[in-house]
Amino acid sequence: MFDLGGSELLVIGVVALIVVGPKDLPGLFRTVGNFVGKAKGMAREFSRAMDQAADESGVKDVTAGLKAAANPTQFGLDKVKDAAGSFKDWTPGADGDLDEDRADAAKKIHDASAKKAQARLDAEAAAKAPTPDVTADAQAAEQPPAEDKA
Repeated sequence: MFDLGGSELLVIGVVALIVVGPKDLPGLFRTVGNFVGKAKGMAREFSRAMDQAADESGVKDVTAGLKAAANPTQFGLDKVKDAAGSFKDWTPGADGDLDEDRADAAKKIHDASAKKAQARLDAEAAAKAPTPDVTADAQAAEQPPAEDKA
């Protein structure tokens, strides 16, 4: 809002020196400094009062509620993961509610999804496992065996 550069401050200082005089200039600067300090203190106190009023009105409770809603474990996604994990243990047609054709189709789907899940788990395990140094093994295989000189 108020943008004072170095040249503006220099002009204000020269005008103050001429108007007030060199003898009273330090007192003027001290008075202006005290006024600025009081203004900053009032602004700080106002800000602190606003923060305290916000705390008393429950803004922290609302913030905690929003953070809890953003947390997937408190939002119910852990129950969905548990339900999806229990699919591996389910055996199609065990309840006897399905007719024979539908039980066979459900068994095929269950087996196919179990194979895909196992393949995914194997691929993840292979990606995490450290890879051996293949170049050293290949170089050792290319060299002829050492002959005994006995």
